[in-house]
Amino acid sequence: MNTQRKTRILIVEDESPIRTGLQDVFTYHGYAVDCAEDGPAGLRKAQGGAFDLILLDIMLPGMDGFEVCNRIREQDRHQPIIMLTAKTADKDIIQGLSLGADDYIAKPFSVTELVLRVKAVLRRSSIGRDESSLIVLGEDLEIDKRNLSGRDRNRKITFTRREMDILEYLDRNSDRPASREELLHRIWGYAKHLNIETRTVDIHIAKLRRKIEPAPAEPRYLVTVRGAGYRLIKG
Repeated sequence: MNTQRKTRILIVEDESPIRTGLQDVFTYHGYAVDCAEDGPAGLRKAQGGAFDLILLDIMLPGMDGFEVCNRIREQDRHQPIIMLTAKTADKDIIQGLSLGADDYIAKPFSVTELVLRVKAVLRRSSIGRDESSLIVLGEDLEIDKRNLSGRDRNRKITFTRREMDILEYLDRNSDRPASREELLHRIWGYAKHLNIETRTVDIHIAKLRRKIEPAPAEPRYLVTVRGAGYRLIKG
């Protein structure tokens, strides 16, 4: 008898055809699926259940997806979240990712691509990390990987799990730049041959610079190496 626990997904989507279709798709792929049709119900379920991943629409009645995401993050900074949005403006994408979403996908979307994105986020969230050491940048900035936090002199910094994944990877490979494609493959788990278009890497790098750089427009720690990618400078 197979007693292995199924991966649990919560779908928070107010449009019934989309919600039902996604439930059928992920049930077919072997996931245990629960659904909510508005923001308050989605938040209650997210806070009350142990979900491996949440698919969260932005335009929800009662409470929008931004607020739901923010409230979830106040309780759990590790919860994997993918935002579903009909909005493609940079400010909306940036807002969702700034609140701690791991990824986003714009409607109308390919079901195949969505399933691949879900698998990538789940795969990355299951990979263990070294929780015993600090990342030290310059003379004053220390980043604690165990607690998703940092301190720059007297200023406390908090990071999302995905931001820490990026910092850890760049820290382990600080002798060279890592390309955008490499980060998509190694951090998000996207297969190299898929050529999935996403600004997720660029937005996360910008967020990190605002947190760790004295002058984000002129980075000294998380630098761009023209034509090669991003590199973490630890000196």
